[in-house]
Amino acid sequence: MKKFDFAIIGGGIVGLTIADSLLKKNKQTKIAIFEKEDKLALHSSGRNSGVLHAGFYYSADSLKAKFTRDGNFAMKKFCVDNKLKINYSKKVVVAKNKEEDSTIYELYNRGIKNNVDVKIIDKNELKKIDNNVKTYDVSLYSPNTATVDPIEICKKLEFNLSKKGVFFFKKTPFITRKGSKSFLSSNGRLFYYEKLINCAGLYADKIAKQFGYSKRMSIVPFKGIYLKYTGNKPPVKVNVYPVPNLKNPFLGVHYTVTVNNEVKIGPTSIPAFWRENYTGFKNFKLNELIKILFVEGELFLKNSFGFRNLAIQEIKKYNRKHFVNLASSMVYNFDAKGFNKWIRPGIRAQLLNHDTNELVMDFVVQGDNETTHVLNAVSPAWTCSFPFADFIVNKYILNEK
Repeated sequence: MKKFDFAIIGGGIVGLTIADSLLKKNKQTKIAIFEKEDKLALHSSGRNSGVLHAGFYYSADSLKAKFTRDGNFAMKKFCVDNKLKINYSKKVVVAKNKEEDSTIYELYNRGIKNNVDVKIIDKNELKKIDNNVKTYDVSLYSPNTATVDPIEICKKLEFNLSKKGVFFFKKTPFITRKGSKSFLSSNGRLFYYEKLINCAGLYADKIAKQFGYSKRMSIVPFKGIYLKYTGNKPPVKVNVYPVPNLKNPFLGVHYTVTVNNEVKIGPTSIPAFWRENYTGFKNFKLNELIKILFVEGELFLKNSFGFRNLAIQEIKKYNRKHFVNLASSMVYNFDAKGFNKWIRPGIRAQLLNHDTNELVMDFVVQGDNETTHVLNAVSPAWTCSFPFADFIVNKYILNEK
């Protein structure tokens, strides 16, 4: 069968949860998911930190704020219902100085507006949660932050969807549209659809442009690397984050307590030179390098949104000693030698608005009666995925009011 009610491009968490949402609306609908790799979750969905965010970072009028809190609970429920691993690891955001204390209160206010369970705690209360974590004066406590295994969840969703009749075409990337309601795949096959849903992550903008969307916007990749702790005594019991710069979407180097109770620090936000610039020259594409260098060069020269400073500071993090020192400031006792194992990096598919030369902070969805394009599905898209998928299905795919 080559004709489907819905053709979903990209088998990451957003594509999978959209398929799940569509089936809840109509069990008989014919859905196909097209994935360019031989397995699902080989990119952002399988390379993220696994943190289920609580929802206090985001301004109340944003889609991120709208879906993070509910997404946190929805993903936990999915894990419980399907007997998947979950670590109720909690989280604290700590400050280095008086100025950062004021941002702690801003995050608290955002959390309250977003109906998120957050609390301002003093040093004594912080000590009861984790006596090795330090802060300038106060910190923000998030009891609902947790960690899960992203790959395990994607595999379970794939299994569940397959049982319900969803077709999976792997090693079948979208190449080009072919007239109305059909597209050509890499193996020369034509597939027909009533509606196409673009969830292609790092390549979502390129596909969207073929349909007249993502105008004056394009993906700029940022590399996130992590260091894993392999010593005898992990430095933290909970997720520990620094106060973020609210002018950009990155959260800074932090401690993550994984679903297996391992500790890692990261990620970085290093400007990447091609879209899948994970390690060495693997997946190198000259045309991407040229285009991205041109865009990043312009951002660097103009220092748009502080890009020059960001790039310089982030590139320094390739130095393990410097990287580790950034994490050491958030704890009292620190075993620098214990952080000695680089683990699989990820790439953040960050959307850039070329009219303003600024990074787009919120999710972006565009489309019409025939196509829907999910752009800028960056953190916390993993946490938001179930309610975000319902929103996309209701508003953009089925056009319900």
